[in-house]
Amino acid sequence: MTKIHNFGAGPCILPASVMKEAAKAIVNWNGSGLSILEISHRSSAFEAVVDNTQLLIRELLGVPDSHSVLFLQGGASTQFSMIPMNFLKNRERAAYLDTGHFAQKAIQEARLFGSVEIVGSSREKKHMYIPQIYEPSEGSAYLHLTSNNTIEGTEMFSFPKFGIPLFCDMSSDIFSREINVDDFDFIYAGAQKNLGPAGMTLVIARNSLLDSVKYSVPAMSDYRVFRDNNSMFNTPPVFSIYVAMLNLLWLKKVGGVSEIERLNIEKAKMLYNEIDRNCLFQGCADVRDRSRMNVTFVAKNKDVETAFLKLASSKGMVGISGYRAVGGFRVSLYNALPIESVLALTTLMKEFEKTTLRATPLSLHNL
Repeated sequence: MTKIHNFGAGPCILPASVMKEAAKAIVNWNGSGLSILEISHRSSAFEAVVDNTQLLIRELLGVPDSHSVLFLQGGASTQFSMIPMNFLKNRERAAYLDTGHFAQKAIQEARLFGSVEIVGSSREKKHMYIPQIYEPSEGSAYLHLTSNNTIEGTEMFSFPKFGIPLFCDMSSDIFSREINVDDFDFIYAGAQKNLGPAGMTLVIARNSLLDSVKYSVPAMSDYRVFRDNNSMFNTPPVFSIYVAMLNLLWLKKVGGVSEIERLNIEKAKMLYNEIDRNCLFQGCADVRDRSRMNVTFVAKNKDVETAFLKLASSKGMVGISGYRAVGGFRVSLYNALPIESVLALTTLMKEFEKTTLRATPLSLHNL
């Protein structure tokens, strides 16, 4: 059987050891005779899972006591409306940086609740860079950023300080690099990139920010309700939280966030170097803002693109087609992707270049 190299943008690749342990738990969790899928979320055993997962997040990211760690449902997309419902509510103006597809979705939802100021946008260049100069108007309720743009392949490597609450969608790069959580008032992330399987959404929020909300919010959209009920106001996504715990234990074992960041830099450098060297391909995002998680590039010739996709598929490489609205290629390098998979891809790119040029030596003139 051909080894599968999973470069998909999400749900994420998970470590083999995590998958094995999760599979065992589906049949018989911790010798209880029950599946993790049917265990009571009110049991002390599962409450310990929630507590341990929160502690691992605090340890790995250095989350200070000033912030709460919450597990919600509905993906990051639900946060697009929950955030303005809690912190905007037709009363103020919020500032948003437009860096791509998901930032635009967040902007669209926020406009249902109040005024939105787009402080900067890279739309005129198809969001292939991160705006560097922007400033929210005085009195803005918060500034919303998207740290990694999964579709466009750009990533923010520094974050501003303007004296207003800083919100950030970190769905596709959280746990991939070190951050200073205390610089942010509100971080959220869908689990299905570097944290675990789809179904759970992580929120890390400053308590003073949550307590500043003085008006009524529906219980299922009120962060304070989830904080005060230890994320178990209703039935939580039990399996997703459990597998996230296993994945965080794996991350801790391999050296934590600092070590995984080093490996992620190595993987990204290996692939970008080959894209820049190979005469058949070219990168999409501005070099300064190239994402370490989602590498976007195109073939200089459409026939080359089709041929390489077919070849890669035959070699067990899945998930490298670009997003349907962008085209080209998108290779995701999430934490659990082994460097051997990146090496296999870059080796194939080199071999494909040689074969293509040998078969049609004049093709360089058409690239």
